[in-house]
Amino acid sequence: MKKVSFCGISGSGMSALAQVLQSEGYDVKGSDRSFDQGKDQENKKALESIGIKIYPQDGSAVSDDLDCLFVSTAVEDSIPDVKAALDKHIPIRKRSDLLAEIFNTHKYGVAVGGTSGKTTVTAMIGFVLDKLGKKPLVINGGLLKNYADAPGIPNVILNSGDICVAEADESDGSIEKYNPYVAVVSNVALDHKSLEDLQKLFADFTARADGGAVINLDCPNSAMLLNKNPHVITFSTIHQNADVYAGNIKPVADGVVYEMKGKKFTLKIPGRFNVSNALAAFAACRFLGIDELSAAKVLEEFAGTKRRLDVIGSQNNVTVIDDFAHNPSKVAASMSALRDYDGRLLIMFQPHGFSPMRMMGKEIIQSFAQAMSPDDRLFIPEIYYAGGTVRKDISSADLVDYAVSLGVKAEFYQTREEIKTRMRELAKSGDRIVVMGARDNSLPDFCRQILEELKK
Repeated sequence: MKKVSFCGISGSGMSALAQVLQSEGYDVKGSDRSFDQGKDQENKKALESIGIKIYPQDGSAVSDDLDCLFVSTAVEDSIPDVKAALDKHIPIRKRSDLLAEIFNTHKYGVAVGGTSGKTTVTAMIGFVLDKLGKKPLVINGGLLKNYADAPGIPNVILNSGDICVAEADESDGSIEKYNPYVAVVSNVALDHKSLEDLQKLFADFTARADGGAVINLDCPNSAMLLNKNPHVITFSTIHQNADVYAGNIKPVADGVVYEMKGKKFTLKIPGRFNVSNALAAFAACRFLGIDELSAAKVLEEFAGTKRRLDVIGSQNNVTVIDDFAHNPSKVAASMSALRDYDGRLLIMFQPHGFSPMRMMGKEIIQSFAQAMSPDDRLFIPEIYYAGGTVRKDISSADLVDYAVSLGVKAEFYQTREEIKTRMRELAKSGDRIVVMGARDNSLPDFCRQILEELKK
């Protein structure tokens, strides 16, 4: 039996892969500094419940008989587990290499790429294939609400068939490691890389797909990829000549309705962009022999993923919503969905990373400015710092100054606690408090704290 350890095992990508190897009979253990700090305890308990051993991140998880230590892209040599592995000459491999290895061993690999929507589209494809008996292995970046009662952390669907569905991440270049049967490009927009770099990455990704590619006609940057693969299925909510098209999209109390091929369907999750995500999933399923009407019927039971406009609860007619939006296109999509419903928005946006904020901070603020009403408020704490060597030459105060210059009612605070107090002071019946941001696993807990505060 091979023995492996994961450094940073609480992360969505790492925990999913740890569970895959555990299901395949590996002896799996791991560590995470969040666990050592008393955070992410639900993840810790979930992993331990399926037999994964959790250690402090002090090097003790790296035993002499370990076959491999898996690390994320951002891990540094100074971390005790990494240092211990180096000292003991134990192989160290990147998370992305393991994911690509698992993915590429499957006959039908569906790789979902794009700047926005990857997690939801991956979840949708996996849900449809699983419910229709196709037995996919699904490796996702979000928590699947339909599988909340499954053992472990619900960011995987564990099956042993010949289909694997996974996100293909362009932010660290790991998208280049996948050899997909189906390549899905949900959209292409500014994120961690320049548009020029992204176009090349996605062009190569699209061309490598043996079965074919799924392309979004509504996104000009992705539509440029149409000639990169001879087998393409297009989708659109605008162009009726697309291979998979939906129209008459309207918000309803618990989601959104749409029409496709003369039939009406409902999604339990809000937003026009989620109809687009669904169409991407239907197009991918067509490559695997499932028609879009059958897929749409199954998807009516799809409950979504956590941290995607996730309603945490309501208190005194004030609703608290948790959302993963962290780049310009994701913020624009979430704001568009939020605008479909009544109620003032009190938004806390948690920026992550000094380099991303230098690259796209102004564009993120512009996305807020274009969608916020005069009554809405935006609160921004200092940029989230995950560790490592970085240039701290930009502050959230700069983002707030820019927001104010665009007419947004924005306020800067050093800490979230100050923002929580401020939002509680302002909140009134009918308001919606929205917490947006990525990378920081404590944001859902922060939402729950806000909900508790509203009771007082």
